[in-house]
Amino acid sequence: MTIANRPILGVDERVIELQAVPRPVAAFAADYPSGHVIPWHSHPRAQFIHATAGVMTVGTAGATWVVPPHRALWMPPHVEHRIRASGKLALRTLYVTPDAAPGLPASCRVVTVTPLLLNLILRAIELPALYERDGPEGRLVHVMLDEIGAAPEAPLNLPAPTDARLNRIADQLIAQPGDRRSLADWAKSVGASERTLARLFPAETGLSFRQWRERARLLHALARLADGEAVTSIALDLGYDSPSAFTAMFRRALGAPPSRYFAS
Repeated sequence: MTIANRPILGVDERVIELQAVPRPVAAFAADYPSGHVIPWHSHPRAQFIHATAGVMTVGTAGATWVVPPHRALWMPPHVEHRIRASGKLALRTLYVTPDAAPGLPASCRVVTVTPLLLNLILRAIELPALYERDGPEGRLVHVMLDEIGAAPEAPLNLPAPTDARLNRIADQLIAQPGDRRSLADWAKSVGASERTLARLFPAETGLSFRQWRERARLLHALARLADGEAVTSIALDLGYDSPSAFTAMFRRALGAPPSRYFAS
């Protein structure tokens, strides 16, 4: 959903002011408590949404992204979105003009924040709003934009299907990600054949039913881990037979076990 003229409601007044700064990039830092919600809004600039601590759940009309530390979400201009914090959130974000640099993403995506990119973001936070465009500060910003354009994508989005039957399944799995019903069971529940659902899931979301459900569980787990919940209780609530099965899924997706992910 794109809302070109929607006001930026419920957002820090500094964010509104930064949209008009005559520089390609404006940096913003703020801390929020766990559970804080930045309500639906949009920006005339693109936003590189990153937090050095805490987990963000970012929703648009077409998908949901969960963004832990070491990751960031690129949000194009004028896309309406909302952000919810899990754990104490240290937001360190950038507002980027559409013509700031070639090669910037054209659509929403979660990317990996390398150590170099992280340090560039933190340095950008310290720059004056009217930094010197043709001096060292401007060169730093250009390098940062190059790093954003080259950042590898991370699979932390949950695409929203449009088919009414898939939507019923998706809504229930988001509400109860531990639901272990098979695709055949769901087919009976929504009045479709298993074969039809198996075809529609990848056609509409790019993921098979099993992959979509696993992604939903992973994103749910990240938010709960950020709130300090125990791995065992999360694993069992999400329908895994054991914490080790949940840990294997988590490590496969994110490269580290849940017990060490935030510590790292």
